[in-house]
Amino acid sequence: MINAQMVKNLRDKTGAGMMDCKKALESTGGDEEKAMVWLREKGLAKAQKRAGRSTSEGWIGSYIHSNGKIAVLVELKCETDFVAKSDKFQELAKDLSMQVAATSPVCVSPDQLPQDLLEKERQIYLNQAKDEGKPENIAEKIVEGRIKKYYKEVCLIEQPFIKDDSKTIADLINEAVAVLGENIQIGRFTRLALGQDN
Repeated sequence: MINAQMVKNLRDKTGAGMMDCKKALESTGGDEEKAMVWLREKGLAKAQKRAGRSTSEGWIGSYIHSNGKIAVLVELKCETDFVAKSDKFQELAKDLSMQVAATSPVCVSPDQLPQDLLEKERQIYLNQAKDEGKPENIAEKIVEGRIKKYYKEVCLIEQPFIKDDSKTIADLINEAVAVLGENIQIGRFTRLALGQDN
């Protein structure tokens, strides 16, 4: 039997709507963990449907570290001013700013990674694999695995979320799309660290 407290608990943990939480719990026989997965998958489906819609509104999230030596601005885009002004959206922009401050990514997504940088990394990994005596076909697989790991270090969207490493920044965005009902995109970011060239 699904009760109001179960629905409330799931809503508190996921930020999803009450009816979605109730549906998720009904679909998973009241299993909260499975319901969270169900909501995440539903959010992903919603995000894919909305991905093509225009994002001309948004919010600039900011973060200045307590020691005053690191500052970040993140452009987070959405479809309407209404969503841009919502607490949930602005909280997401703030979280993304803190993420950039903590992890210092190079770009938003893998397709924005400079090709020369990627080729340099690929060559390093290939040389390492060969030095370890791996055959050519195995070395290529090792390189691909290390490139995926590299994406998690340098591409914001691929990184584990600093507040909950069970999800990536992409998961975080998709969850926000599911809750807010709009296409949400990270536009760009700037990270300033005192005494460092960016």
